[in-house]
Amino acid sequence: MDFFSSLLASFPSSDADPSWIGVLLGAFLVAVLYSSVGHGGASGYLALLVLAGFARPEITPVVLVLNILVASIGFLSYQRAGHFSSALLVPFVVTSIPAAFVGGLLAVDDRAYRLILGCALAAAAVRFLLVPSISARSRAVPARRAREIGLPVGGVLGLLAGMVGIGGGIFLSPLLLFMGWADARQTAAVSAAFIVLNSSTGLAAQLLRGGSLDWGLAAPLLAAVAVGGAIGSFLGATRFSLLSLQRLLGVVLASAGFKLIVELW
Repeated sequence: MDFFSSLLASFPSSDADPSWIGVLLGAFLVAVLYSSVGHGGASGYLALLVLAGFARPEITPVVLVLNILVASIGFLSYQRAGHFSSALLVPFVVTSIPAAFVGGLLAVDDRAYRLILGCALAAAAVRFLLVPSISARSRAVPARRAREIGLPVGGVLGLLAGMVGIGGGIFLSPLLLFMGWADARQTAAVSAAFIVLNSSTGLAAQLLRGGSLDWGLAAPLLAAVAVGGAIGSFLGATRFSLLSLQRLLGVVLASAGFKLIVELW
């Protein structure tokens, strides 16, 4: 009990005066659900904190650190279980890493940011609600074909990821699944590595722009998502398909994305 009390006490105050127990629980659940499919949860943390009343410049570096931690935990779980393919990852990250850095340097006004984030959440919702029905397919991909698609697509995804402050896995994973390039667990492993690299680059760009990492806000959230990420990635990598949880997450993300977009008008 003292541990959780100290975590809650470390949060700075916010104009929205959110319930920190709810924020911590929300971050924990986001980490469980996202990490089960190899994602870091950035879009979920962003929605959670933006809707709680935090300003975007304050939370973006924090969200990227959370994303890196959870995606790293997920990558280790899936890699140890033998699901990672570097050949599938490389064509995408060659261009996504520098593009994510450029995206992180761009200034995006609040309305455009909310619109992009809302659309990103909608894309994630579609991924979780619709893609699992075809996730069993997987076939070998010729290296030339992977480069032809991976290089340009990676650049676009990296730029979007850097602009919004996410890792881009919510865009990459449905592409891999729809094209039949990887099954669900292979996709999770590749997406996790993609997220770690892009989030790290995006974080560097944010800090270079003059952003700062608020450790008072980050520390308790890191503790919550580390536990959630360990649980979710273990279940996703070694135990069972979390299809029902993925669909539940899809509904939650669709609702959050809809709310962010509607609030623009």
